[in-house]
Amino acid sequence: MLQRALTGVKPTGDPHLGNWLGAIAPALELARDYDTFYFIADYHALTSTPAGEELRRHVRSIAATYLAFGLDPKKSVFYRQSDVPEIFELSWILSCFTPKGFMNRAHAYKDAVARNLDAGKDPDDGVNMGVFGYPVLMAADILMFNADVVPVGADQKQHVEFARDIAERFNLHYGASKASATENAPLFHLPEARISSAVKTVVGLDGRKMSKSYDNTLPLFLDEKPLLKRVNQIVTNSQSPEEPKDPNQSHVFQLHQLLLNPGEEGELRKRYLAGGMGWGAAKKLFFETLNERLRGPRGEYNRLLADSAYLDSVLHEGKLRARSLAAPFLETIRKTIGIQ
Repeated sequence: MLQRALTGVKPTGDPHLGNWLGAIAPALELARDYDTFYFIADYHALTSTPAGEELRRHVRSIAATYLAFGLDPKKSVFYRQSDVPEIFELSWILSCFTPKGFMNRAHAYKDAVARNLDAGKDPDDGVNMGVFGYPVLMAADILMFNADVVPVGADQKQHVEFARDIAERFNLHYGASKASATENAPLFHLPEARISSAVKTVVGLDGRKMSKSYDNTLPLFLDEKPLLKRVNQIVTNSQSPEEPKDPNQSHVFQLHQLLLNPGEEGELRKRYLAGGMGWGAAKKLFFETLNERLRGPRGEYNRLLADSAYLDSVLHEGKLRARSLAAPFLETIRKTIGIQ
């Protein structure tokens, strides 16, 4: 029996190159070896309280993006978090097994407190309960479907550890201390974080990590001319075309190499070191590679966004499949805790 892998994505903006290479592509590869669940975490996005229409647009954009890059909704369960109300009931149940002191150590909350203290503000200024309780809802996302593997970046590993801790508290409280084939087997699997060492940090136009908050991204689905304009904004130094260039110090090369196989990367590295290539030519080469890789997904993405009925049908089918598992499992949880 295949292990189950679960991946969530928060719809907080238009997808960019860093999202594709750092999250989307590795997540979709899991479908070869795992029973895969992918969900759009729209309720998680409420921690930053976006406008309603903006959130709706981003949800559809994320759905179209994953489908355009090859997600098969017949093979994997693909659903919108808000379409599975059982997750939110489970979140409350799990919160009753989560010490507040434990939550005080959550990275996002600690970072917000530290920023406030540095600015001379109240420690909890601007911190809503969604931010504070975020790890419990994430635990419910994971435990609702008893995921064995949760692919995350290194900065998200703590969320999976929290889910494990909460699940273990629940399992121990209700009398099952270890997995077994008996009726006393624990309800919740203990999930494992999967952090791929092969995934590289994707640099942005300015050399920092590619992030919407830095406005240094390469949006995935720009038309060719706007995409070229964006590529031309990559920061370079003042070296002349004739001078050899260190590929390890070039933002252009660091981005380009992510799209190449080892042989192609080696040839490009030689061109940089040999000299005779200006930054304009280097950017044009990168653009041509990037544009070719995105040509097919771009067309499919635009087609999907224009076909609202199809997107709705995919998400509806995902909702039915997800709830067919979540509803009976929640009934079991209710009986265990004495609600029924």
